Amino acid sequence: MNALTDIVRALSAGASADSLPTSLFGLPDQAPHERVLLAADPQTGLKAILAVHSTARGPAFGGCRFWSYDNELAALNDALRLSQGMSLKNALAQLPFGGGKAVIIKPAGSFDRPALFAAFGRAVQSLDGAYITAEDVGTTTADMLGMQAHTRFVSGIPREGAFGGDPSPKTAYGVFVSIDEGVKRVLGRQSLDGVRVALQGLGAVGWHLAEFLHKAGAQLVVADVNAEKVQRAQAELGATAVGVNEILAVQADVLAPCALGAVLNGSSIPAIQAKLIAGAANNQLATVADGDALQARGITYLPDYLVNAGGIISVAREYRNEGEESQVMAEVGQIRGRVAELLERVRIGGLTPAREADTWARSLLVKPAA
Repeated sequence: MNALTDIVRALSAGASADSLPTSLFGLPDQAPHERVLLAADPQTGLKAILAVHSTARGPAFGGCRFWSYDNELAALNDALRLSQGMSLKNALAQLPFGGGKAVIIKPAGSFDRPALFAAFGRAVQSLDGAYITAEDVGTTTADMLGMQAHTRFVSGIPREGAFGGDPSPKTAYGVFVSIDEGVKRVLGRQSLDGVRVALQGLGAVGWHLAEFLHKAGAQLVVADVNAEKVQRAQAELGATAVGVNEILAVQADVLAPCALGAVLNGSSIPAIQAKLIAGAANNQLATVADGDALQARGITYLPDYLVNAGGIISVAREYRNEGEESQVMAEVGQIRGRVAELLERVRIGGLTPAREADTWARSLLVKPAA
């Protein structure tokens, strides 16, 4: 069953259009996407959705997610949400790129991974540079490296004697400086020493973030579906472990969601005890109204596409063959200043951080000055 069939069947069953998570062209109440490509290759099992949200600032740039979805409509919805987020992220990061994202539906059973990503590379190439891909959840530098034979529109690849490769440490560093700035401005504390941070997810980005926080003196409470990662965090970082169903509601100063999206919703928000939220996961708010609910409870939410832009900064500079490690880390560190600016805009304008960041980012969705 494909995404269009899913929508038609849902409507035939009596669902209202408003109840569906997407249209075929974009998200409800948002500008339509410029282009959405459904790419299938029966030989390899590839089913991919490549979503180009905006090329106003330049070619759409965003990673490729490899995931098991409940159905194809869920994959389409994820691609549309993620690609729109990339437009906002790239704009706030002042990159000369628009927003795009791809999702590959993980095949059931065994499959030839290199062949599947080769087919995906050919799909990327077919867009002739309108979309540039890189790593995301479920994909690796090896996947990107293998795609190079099939498309030149790929980044996040280790290069001998040059800057590039895994962007996850840069993503983590951007979140770290955001937390540090937020702790100063929201909690009124001058350092992270003794600050209790609840970290949901110890994947590639989450683990690097945990290391940054530990080095700064933060007290970590962690949860992950991978028990070995949790045990490692306990042994190496002195972390306290809780269950994955408990982490959002634990007693903490800061909550850092670093797993999947939509974890901040009507069910979770009433139980959150942290006063500051900043994490690496994309699309943490289930709806923009959930940002309002957080603010009403006195919880400051730093939007994910503002704080987690370190990865796209890294792969964008690699793709343009610009910079080196120290320069890119310094650029990622500039996220701190944008966090400070957002909180000042919120203070003056009275909007919630989620709504203020959205307004700010959309004002930047224009071609950058030469």
